[in-house]
Amino acid sequence: MDVEGGLPAVQSTGRRTTSSSSWGLQKATLLLAYQSFGVVYGDLCISPVYVYKNTFSGKLRLHEEDEEILGVLSLVFWSLTLIPLLKYIILVLGADDNGEGGTFALYSLMCRRSRMGLLNSIHEGSLSAYNQKEPREELKSSLAIKCFFEKHYSLRVVLLLFVLMGTSMVIGDGVFTPTMSVLSAVSGLRIKFPELHENYTVLFACFVLVGLFALQHCGTHRVGFLFAPILLAWLGCIGGIGIYNIFKWNPSVIRALSPYYIYNFFRKAGKDGWSSLGGIVLCITAVTYSCAWAFSKAARISGAEAMFADLGHFSKLSLRLGFTIVVYPCLVLAYMGEAAYLSKHREDLQSSFYKALPDRVFWPVLVIATLATVVGSQAIISATFSIISQCRALGCFPRIKVVHTSSQVHGQIYIPEVNWVLMFLCLAITVGFRDTEMIGNAYGLAVILVMFATTCLMFLVITTVWNRNVLLAALFTVGFGSIELMYLSACLAKVPHGGWLPLLLSLITLLAMSTWHYGTKKKKEYELQNKVCLDRFLSLSSGIGLVRVPGVGFVYSSAVNGVPPMFAHFVTNFPAFHRVLIFVSIQTLTVPKVSPDQRFLVGRVGPPANQLFRCVVRYGYKEGRWDHFNFENQLLMKVVEFLEMQEEASEPADSGELSVIPASPRAQQQLVDVDAAAPTASCSSSSACEIDPGVVSRRVRFEEPWAGAGGGEEGEEMKSSEVKTLLEERESGVSYMIGHTCVQAHESSPAVKKFAVNVVYGFLRRNSRRPAAELGVPHTSLIEVGMTYRV
Repeated sequence: MDVEGGLPAVQSTGRRTTSSSSWGLQKATLLLAYQSFGVVYGDLCISPVYVYKNTFSGKLRLHEEDEEILGVLSLVFWSLTLIPLLKYIILVLGADDNGEGGTFALYSLMCRRSRMGLLNSIHEGSLSAYNQKEPREELKSSLAIKCFFEKHYSLRVVLLLFVLMGTSMVIGDGVFTPTMSVLSAVSGLRIKFPELHENYTVLFACFVLVGLFALQHCGTHRVGFLFAPILLAWLGCIGGIGIYNIFKWNPSVIRALSPYYIYNFFRKAGKDGWSSLGGIVLCITAVTYSCAWAFSKAARISGAEAMFADLGHFSKLSLRLGFTIVVYPCLVLAYMGEAAYLSKHREDLQSSFYKALPDRVFWPVLVIATLATVVGSQAIISATFSIISQCRALGCFPRIKVVHTSSQVHGQIYIPEVNWVLMFLCLAITVGFRDTEMIGNAYGLAVILVMFATTCLMFLVITTVWNRNVLLAALFTVGFGSIELMYLSACLAKVPHGGWLPLLLSLITLLAMSTWHYGTKKKKEYELQNKVCLDRFLSLSSGIGLVRVPGVGFVYSSAVNGVPPMFAHFVTNFPAFHRVLIFVSIQTLTVPKVSPDQRFLVGRVGPPANQLFRCVVRYGYKEGRWDHFNFENQLLMKVVEFLEMQEEASEPADSGELSVIPASPRAQQQLVDVDAAAPTASCSSSSACEIDPGVVSRRVRFEEPWAGAGGGEEGEEMKSSEVKTLLEERESGVSYMIGHTCVQAHESSPAVKKFAVNVVYGFLRRNSRRPAAELGVPHTSLIEVGMTYRV
């Protein structure tokens, strides 16, 4: 910067500033790398406890030679090198959606850059935060792929179902990860107490699981910094013990780093070696959500968003440093040490990890292992909350209660219904299966399917988003896809032995998500097709003797133009509405976050005398819901700003166009809460009054920005007639109108559609949260309009 500004590069002040800035960046990166151990790599680090046990649980047996052990070790080493290190850490992390990872992030990238998606999308240039800084000229292959998907609607449906399938598999991981990790860790008790019955280890595992899920409501930010030391202690233990076992039992296991032993393993083991891949895949199971969801889960670490411009994510450099310098070497040493022990103690195959521990460190390692399983389980549970929240925001999951456990970090969420369902399923699987072998069969199949889904989506991202050559995308897909298909084929053979469970859970989840999306889409299509044009509505209103009552009315609907059918139905049967009426449409876009200055689109409906407005409110799929009273204040403030901007620009009042209303100092209005039931409460124009928490009925009024400004002609000029009318009607009260719709399939619809809409979607809608509760609308001011939609 000094050189570009024409300043001498040898100035001492510039060097000190650059050095200080560089040290601050390095310190922040190291701190984020430290925090990532407690959030990202938990379950990936606990996998040495059960990988060898599950690998040799089938027909594969150890012989006097070390070919089987060296072959399995070589497979584990190269699996860790190719999948977590090369694919995810180096390549896939580059496909983040402005700091968000996962299947939905990849899908949202494609939705914004093309018309390949079916979810709410926006034009690339409509939000400045998501514009390409260096736009690349699109290749012919990229345009051909986009056009191919745009022409074939069925392909876009298949793509969405494919994304939902991968998402449902990740949700299934939230069931198998805690079960597999905790049960494997507590099984070490039977090493020291062989007479201990299996029921007691299952009971202890259930106790740990209940405690884990019972603490979810506290939020991970309270213990975030405590997680990292546990994982670092665990990695230090397994790495150090691995080195000890290598030198004590068999240093020659280092030969397994050569891929020749993989070829030799399959040549001698044959079909039994192929079937063992279902156990080897467990060494990379956690990488699917550990790396791909690294950015999303980082939002739960307190303070991270302050370091990176309020993004709330780990940096790519911090994740790569943590994995390559600490996690990857420690895991390799742990697997090598266990293989060295097995080469001399083949009889300890089913409990090799704990048998390989020196007696002096057995109990400390067992305690740390149990704590590490809790940390690893916490990571996937939090990721499950995050992905379900994204699905709900984009209309692919029923309305559920999302509790934000931190007022500063939006990513720290807790979903009670999902938490207790996960706990029930974990306990049922623990008690029902009991054995980690069957759970491992189910666990590996679930995650390898997610890996393959990510690989396929990356092909589209590389070609359509990155605008790279299709040959490079094909090389990525064929290279990693062939490895994952090899693992997948072995896992599919385990379907009768526990692998059916993740398929069943994912199928149920996929059915619920796709049906909810379909029903919601049909509902929006009905509102779009049956909206009433403004002229017809006004003529209808004049013919029925419409009455305008005092106050401000908010009409919530998904329509962004015209009059929603629900409101026309209400006016037809009850010809009255408020003097100031605002049609509000809340949209969740396929972007992580929307900046506050681009959140509101405000426009006028009809001539100024009607006092009708429309406001489109845009949120990202990672943003939490709002406090209703603050949201109401902001919305009315934007309407005031819109009126002031029209007066200043002397624009026609009936243009009907929506305008983005940025934040302006003039409109930064303070609001005073007034207790309507307490007439003795006094409020001045410079301070807020106390509100009795027991009072339910209350109204909020503006503190006028010109109050105390001296009055006079300047103050009177600011008080335009429309702004004054809006503020006066606000004082008269605010009401909220929401449609209480019943969606039914048309009588001529096919039986499949009737079952999906009437039965499945109807069941989900009746058992989900009501729209008013999700929006936080006060019950005392709510007007619900019942209406049946025949779709």
